[in-house]
Amino acid sequence: MQLANLGKDEIFDCWERQKTPNDFHLIFPEWHEADLRAFVRRDRNHPSIYAWSVGNEVGEQTCCGERGYEIGRLLNDMVGEEDSTRPVTASMNVAKPNQSFPLAFDILHLNYQGEGIRDTPQYAWTSGTRTPPQYKPFHDKFPDKMLAESESAAALSSRGTYLFPVTELNSAPVNNTNGGGNSTLYHVSAYELHSSNFGSAADKVFAAQDTNPFVAGEFVWSGWDYLGEPEPYYDARSSYFGVIDLAGFPKDRFYLYQSRWRPDLKIAHILPHWNWPGRVGLVTPVHVFTNGNEAELFVNNKSQGRKMLRTGEYRFRWDEVVYEPGEVRVVTYKNGTEWATSSVRTTGSAASLKLKADRSDIAADGEDLSFVTLEIVDANGDVVRNANDAITFSIEGPGEIVATDNGFEADFTPFPSLERNAFNGLALAIVKAKKGEAGTITVTAQAGGLEADSVTITTR
Repeated sequence: MQLANLGKDEIFDCWERQKTPNDFHLIFPEWHEADLRAFVRRDRNHPSIYAWSVGNEVGEQTCCGERGYEIGRLLNDMVGEEDSTRPVTASMNVAKPNQSFPLAFDILHLNYQGEGIRDTPQYAWTSGTRTPPQYKPFHDKFPDKMLAESESAAALSSRGTYLFPVTELNSAPVNNTNGGGNSTLYHVSAYELHSSNFGSAADKVFAAQDTNPFVAGEFVWSGWDYLGEPEPYYDARSSYFGVIDLAGFPKDRFYLYQSRWRPDLKIAHILPHWNWPGRVGLVTPVHVFTNGNEAELFVNNKSQGRKMLRTGEYRFRWDEVVYEPGEVRVVTYKNGTEWATSSVRTTGSAASLKLKADRSDIAADGEDLSFVTLEIVDANGDVVRNANDAITFSIEGPGEIVATDNGFEADFTPFPSLERNAFNGLALAIVKAKKGEAGTITVTAQAGGLEADSVTITTR
C-alpha cells in the first residue's frame, strides 16, 4: 500500500490483473477485504485525508467487460462501511468517460489525461499517438463529480544541467539531438521543457487546468526523485521526475511551481547558470520563472527586451541571447509595479568548499539527523554551478555520517560512502548522533586543490 499524495490515501496498485508476475494480484481475492478494512481503520482519524483511493492505474480500467466496475463498486462499498464521511476514488490513466469504470466511484482522479496521453496498450508507452485531453469529456459526462488530477506532468530533468539546442515544450523523445537529453552522460536538460512519453511539461499542465477551471487541482508526479523508474535512462539509479532531486536540492522546476502556487511570494528565478566558456558568441537562451506578469532581461546591463506574459504562457523566454561572460539580471513587474529581481553571474574557478548544517543542535538518541549541504564556491563565495569535484567527508566526535548524496540520477556510489563527487556545485552529508553520547561533532569536507571546510554540530 502507499500514501500516493497528501490528502488521498491509496491502497492497491493492482487487483485481479497483474502488472508483474509476482505482485498483489496473486492474493487479491483472499486478502483485498481484510487489507482494505484494516487500511481505512488505521488512517480514518487523520484529518489530512480527504479521499480514499482503492486502486492506482489498475488493469481492469478498460478490459474484462464489467469486471472493473464490479470490483470498484465492491471496494467502494467496503470503504463506506468503515468510513462514510469521505468519498472513494481510483486513479485512472486510461479509462474514458464513456466506459463503466468511472461509474464505480464517488469522485474522479485522472493520471496524465488532462493533456492527453499516449494511446497505446496499457503500460506500453513507447509508441503511439496522443489522445485528446480528457478533462472536458469527463466533466461533461459527470458534471456533479469532483475532478482532480492525481498524477500530473511526469516532467524530466537533472538539476543544474542545461543542454542545447533549446527546443519547444514536450519535444520528444528526450535524446542527444534535440537538446533534451544526453544518453552518454545520463543527463536530461533542466530547461524544464521535456517529459516522459505519457506526461507533459508543467507549463502544459497549467494551461490545461486554466482552460478547464472546474478541475480541482493537481498532485505532481513527483515531488522528489526516488530510487527506481529511471526514465528515460533505465540503467540509471533513480527517477528524473522530481521537482526536488534525491539529495533534497530544488531543481529549476521547483521555482516554476512556486511561481504558480505562491502568487503572494515575490519570485524571480533565472536559468541557466552563466558559466559557458565554450559558448562565447553562441545563442544561449535565458528563461525566467516568476509570478510577475512582465519582465525585462539584461546581459551586462544591456536590455534584451521587456516582455508581457500572454495567456497560456508560464515562463519568460529570451531565446536569442548570445553568451558573453558577466551578469544576467532580470527585473519583473506585477501590474506595472516592480515585483522581484534576480541575477546570475559568471563565477571564477572553484576555490573552496563551504558547509552548512540545516540543524546545528540535535538529540543524541541515535535517530535525530542533521543534513549538511556542501557547496563548491569561487573566491567571491559564489557557488560554481558546473563544478563536479571529488569530495571526501570525515567526522570527529560522537556521531557518524550515515549517508552522502549529490542528487545525480545516475550516481551509483553507495549511500554510506564518505567519498562522493559533487554534482553541479552541490553535495550532501547526513549526520546522526550516537545514542546516549552528548558532545560536539565536527564534519569536515576536503577536495584536491580546494580549501577545506568544517561545520560543528552539538548533540544533547
